[in-house]
Amino acid sequence: MNNAKAFMRTEGDINLSSERKSWQANYLSEEAMDILDDDSRYFVHQSMSTPCLNVVVNAEGIYLEDLDGRKYMDFHGNGVHQVGYKNRYVIDAVKNQLEELPFLPRRYTNPVAIRLAKKLAELAPGDLNKVLFTPGGTSAIGMALKLARKATGKFKTISTWDSFHGAGLDAISVGGEGVFRNSIGPLLPGTEHMMPYNSYRCFMGDCDSCGLKCLDYLEYILEREGDVGAIVMEPIRSTDVQIPPKAYFKRLRELCDKYGVLLILDEIPTALGRTGTMFVHEHYDIVPDIVAIGKGLGGGVFPMAGIIVREGLDVAQDISLGHYTHEKSSVGCAAALATIEYIEQNGLLEHARRMEQVFERHLTQMKSKHPAVGDVRVKGMLAAIELVRDRKTKEKASEEAEKVMYRCMERGVSFKVSSGNVLTLVPPMITTEEQLVFALNLIDQAIEEVCLFSN
Repeated sequence: MNNAKAFMRTEGDINLSSERKSWQANYLSEEAMDILDDDSRYFVHQSMSTPCLNVVVNAEGIYLEDLDGRKYMDFHGNGVHQVGYKNRYVIDAVKNQLEELPFLPRRYTNPVAIRLAKKLAELAPGDLNKVLFTPGGTSAIGMALKLARKATGKFKTISTWDSFHGAGLDAISVGGEGVFRNSIGPLLPGTEHMMPYNSYRCFMGDCDSCGLKCLDYLEYILEREGDVGAIVMEPIRSTDVQIPPKAYFKRLRELCDKYGVLLILDEIPTALGRTGTMFVHEHYDIVPDIVAIGKGLGGGVFPMAGIIVREGLDVAQDISLGHYTHEKSSVGCAAALATIEYIEQNGLLEHARRMEQVFERHLTQMKSKHPAVGDVRVKGMLAAIELVRDRKTKEKASEEAEKVMYRCMERGVSFKVSSGNVLTLVPPMITTEEQLVFALNLIDQAIEEVCLFSN
């Protein structure tokens, strides 16, 4: 594998590997391959996207179905499928709204947008009771950055390496993944970076005993950079599932208050119940200044995102923070409101907390059974299995992780690989315990077959 491909593998499973070609040759029909060739011909190629893996013709519940009739439990879903695919409650709300008001021009409002805004304000803690909507998470981050500049008069930000905040030029500037930033040229000025929290690979030492030296370094930066307006963080990183302790965000909030910096939390892939609470920051008993949400907000039906901000930050009436064509999409708001109602009415927050225990039990068993499992991390229905070739050196088992993924695809379970060696499991919140255990057993079996390492 050349250097470019090897680098891309450190970010996620890639679309140029021999493993993918072998899997396609063994499992896809000639018709499916012809369609993939057409897709490759007409779409601009990009890392981890086009050329594509397979042709999907149906998505329902927790399953994807390909052109050849195979079904896959989708433990990936790009983070949009909390309430499952083809959720009838969401689809009915969208259909009704299409019949009533399919599009809302700017300058006007509509009742469903106001109901959604009110609902989010009621759900969010503290004085997070002002909202602004947009079709995508990247633009939600853009609005948050603009609002932070307007509110503080300061243009610099601090975010972390390895983070993902979207694919727009402003979002990749605060983001930290090389596959989005490299070879692009000058990015947004003033976007400073620090090391991310990593409970397994922190080069400062054991996170349980180091006293959070990473935040000591952050304070060191803040003391010297007087024009930092905002810190941008993922409260739980959704790619390789890094879960900081409560003390991390408690101190982060204190540092923001001490130095007059806004705290922007990116919950685009993780909010709306996946971690067992409606918002991830509820686990940390803090109130951020701005929260970005998206992905699952549209119920797996409609692109929908937004920001929820503290009331005192409503200070930008003289500029346009977003002003997007679909800013108050009547259909998008109907989908989002129905999604939240479905989560509440069907007890999915409680279900996610119960499934966390199932995850923990099975992943702990995997770790004790397989020397290749270096670490496991779980919060709600978000989990990671980090594969290594040696537990002492923590050498990444990247090739093996990809092989495990394709073995699982053969048997009907789909997920992504993050950071090159982390099996990232993001099941829909409607996944039953029986379905979850079935999938975990398949993953267990695949690890046993592929990772023939010893301690």
